[in-house]
Amino acid sequence: MRIPTRWDEVTPEWMTAALHVSSSGARVGAVELLWQSDGNNRRARFGLTYAEGSGPEIVFVKAEGNYRETHARNGNLFNEVRLLGSGVPLHLDHPATYAALIDEPALDWLVVMEDVTRRGADPRDSTRPYTIEQVTNGVLGLAAMHARFWRLTARSEPRLAWVRTWGDSTEFTEVLRGGAARGLERMTGLMPPELDGCSSDYFVDQFARYLTVLGRDPLTFLHGDAHIGNTYVLPDDSVGFLDWQVAHRGNWSQDVGYFVQGALVPADRRAAERGLIENYRTTLDRGLSADDAWTWYRASPVWGLAMWLATLGSDGGSQPFDVCQALVHRHAVAAVELDAHAALDQIAARVS
Repeated sequence: MRIPTRWDEVTPEWMTAALHVSSSGARVGAVELLWQSDGNNRRARFGLTYAEGSGPEIVFVKAEGNYRETHARNGNLFNEVRLLGSGVPLHLDHPATYAALIDEPALDWLVVMEDVTRRGADPRDSTRPYTIEQVTNGVLGLAAMHARFWRLTARSEPRLAWVRTWGDSTEFTEVLRGGAARGLERMTGLMPPELDGCSSDYFVDQFARYLTVLGRDPLTFLHGDAHIGNTYVLPDDSVGFLDWQVAHRGNWSQDVGYFVQGALVPADRRAAERGLIENYRTTLDRGLSADDAWTWYRASPVWGLAMWLATLGSDGGSQPFDVCQALVHRHAVAAVELDAHAALDQIAARVS
């Protein structure tokens, strides 16, 4: 199937083929563009009526946007479409996939998926943090997925052979430096006093240290970008995950720490994190010791801190300032309270 370059090219015939409903005798009779947002990715919501048979009444469509060359260089361009088109069960809630299309020469892709709001899903961002119960459910979902892919290799799951492993990446960290410097300026007066005087290079260097050890065994499959803005909560308080473009192999702590520390306000994180990590560890049931689990979790704030400083410093408008500032603050407070620098030293000594 051809990938439409404009939303008005999404015809009833195209949608019938994308949904594969014709095999059941259904045929889309009309397509209505209900909403669109074109930027980092192109996104649209379509209402469907059927000339024959039945199918989903509303679908969500996501396609590549303005940064295809950048995503191609960093290796993330086709991650989400490959994953959602693979049919591999992820063992946590995410939108159902109807079609996953790739045009490699054009650096283009498109996914037609379930509109999870039809199930009552409420997408969140940092301005609307989760409750401890909701985060507990999200952590248990991550534990189920990580357990399913524990010690993931191309041999153990050939359909995920394309998944890359986190590791030392000078190019990645250098991209963060300029944005992190501007982001730190925009956090003046908002950082914990213990971090006053720290340069943006310090935060990026800690990120680089963590990135280097993320590729050590035992590895699992990671969402890779599990911040609150890539999640939704369902009416039963279970949590689902969106936007799998940064999917990688690596240490479990990157997903769990990034999610927990960004989804809870600091007071709730302090009250719940010990129990959350123990709950994760016992649900995972893969021989992870309590000491190792806590040390890896303590190191993880350096990821979110550098990433959101760089995002805050970006002038591309990918995220609102209030969203970025809330996440920088939460990860910064966690980095201080958990002594992330010392935890990284411990991990480095263990894996060297």
